[in-house]
Amino acid sequence: MKGVIIINAYPNGEKFLRQGERIAEELHALGVEADVLKNGEATATVDERGQARARLPKPYNFVVYLDKDKYLGRMLEKSGYRLFNSAQAVESCDDKMLTYLALSGGGVRLAKSVAAPLCYTPNAKADEIFLRFVAEELGFPLVAKKSYGSFGAGVQLVHGMPELKKIAQEWLYVPHFYQQYIAASAGKDVRVIVIGGKAVAAMERVAQKGEFRSNIELGGEGRKIDLSEAYRKAAEQAAQTLGLDYCGVDLLETDEGPLVCEVNSNAFFEGLEKTTGYNVAKAYACHILQSL
Repeated sequence: MKGVIIINAYPNGEKFLRQGERIAEELHALGVEADVLKNGEATATVDERGQARARLPKPYNFVVYLDKDKYLGRMLEKSGYRLFNSAQAVESCDDKMLTYLALSGGGVRLAKSVAAPLCYTPNAKADEIFLRFVAEELGFPLVAKKSYGSFGAGVQLVHGMPELKKIAQEWLYVPHFYQQYIAASAGKDVRVIVIGGKAVAAMERVAQKGEFRSNIELGGEGRKIDLSEAYRKAAEQAAQTLGLDYCGVDLLETDEGPLVCEVNSNAFFEGLEKTTGYNVAKAYACHILQSL
């Protein structure tokens, strides 16, 4: 049995490499050969006969896909490889608004969100009629989010109409949306790792003073928690609806129960392993083998 772990061709820091290496390490411990490759070490083409093909340096039985490149993912699947996670699941999670659309009607509670209209016209001005609708629908403060981004990047708290107009103009040509601000969960959330449909570990993330985003990369602190039944069910339902083998589900607290904030198909687990003592990489490796 041989597997390959594919990471982005241009890893932004050592943690991208460590994530792949930890999974490979646990697969080796289970008797499985595993290589870590960058995206560029695979080739993906559509030939003159209209055939989509992906080629890897040597034969593999499965692919742990830690990249978000939708083209390579789909070509690998067309070439017969089993991906963890599937290309469709990765795509649904990479675009945050698509995540919400995929989860809608799936039995989980979501923060109210309004998609911004896309602009393709040079020198256009943000539509004030739309912005007034956003303000009326969500109130202030509200959260502005770019549809693509990780580690809290592209997420801003907007306190009033002047700020909303400013950010709408700055992001006019960038896919983005606006979201209800959940005051009860200000500066904190719960990150749940779900593997094979089961919530296996969780931590509360608390933002540093003066920061409303709780990401560890922005100075947030992780704290081990015992996951309540409501939070467990919400995380597992989100993962099941999106068809994910592995993910991190971020949940916000409200008086009516948890809301799904985001779902990350390639959630980093290094910080959570340190916080909880749970071997996420081993659990993921075991799930992979049991699924083949």
